[in-house]
Amino acid sequence: MSLRVVIMGVSGTGKTSLGTALSDRLGIPYLDGDDLHPEANVAKMAAGIPLTDDDRWPWLDLVAQTLNARAPVILGCSALRRAYRDRLRAGAGGRVHFLHLTGPQEVIAARMQARQGHYMPPALLDSQFATLEPPGPDEAVALDITLPLADLVGIAAAALQGPDA
Repeated sequence: MSLRVVIMGVSGTGKTSLGTALSDRLGIPYLDGDDLHPEANVAKMAAGIPLTDDDRWPWLDLVAQTLNARAPVILGCSALRRAYRDRLRAGAGGRVHFLHLTGPQEVIAARMQARQGHYMPPALLDSQFATLEPPGPDEAVALDITLPLADLVGIAAAALQGPDA
């Protein structure tokens, strides 16, 4: 069985940081779902325009195809709504483990303000929180982004290798 992991959460929660560190820990490749967005989506977000579901469906299908074709893999993807997570599960070709990065909006906003070279402007954070349907414990492992990265990696690795994994 090949491991398929989606690190999810609003923009600025640290999906790439956790994904890279977890990749190093588990020896499984990490891919950034942002790299799978079509140019039109990137341009829209860079202009401060939130994506619609119609914008997201083809991207989510590509993320699901990537989970299917590249497993074992860790993939960063916002996966904000249950319907989006269901779409990923339906096309992934096997069980998908979701790790949900959560934290106070002001902490996330400060992180977004500090990062360099990312197309997602902090102005879209409110729309991300408005779209977010937080997964319950039956759907994802919640990880508090105020914890040190090393702690998050340990908690994530244990969850992925535990009896329910």
